[in-house]
Amino acid sequence: MQVTICEFGDESKKVVLVGKLDIAGAQEIELPLATVAGSKCNIVVDMAGVDFVASIGIRHLVIAAKTVARSARKLVLLGPNPLVTEVFRTAGLQDLLPIVWSEDEARDALASPGRV
Repeated sequence: MQVTICEFGDESKKVVLVGKLDIAGAQEIELPLATVAGSKCNIVVDMAGVDFVASIGIRHLVIAAKTVARSARKLVLLGPNPLVTEVFRTAGLQDLLPIVWSEDEARDALASPGRV
């Protein structure tokens, strides 16, 4: 799993993931994702390069989303492929881990008051 973190406008960061979010991939994202979530900023997790998500990977994203929410910020998932999208929808996580399809939609979701 490759993890890249960059700025995404004011008070937001983008975490770009590439690879499989299996056990090994989840271990690789755990610390960087927790660090960004703890920085009290909005987070866009670019999932376009992720082709598999295991439950342990979902767990790390849920923890990050809850951490961000405690500081009145938001986390959104950007552009996961259809199979990964179905995993999140089947798990019923669309409220906690909302999915957006473009960077403009991500900016709008982060800027809007309340929940995404």
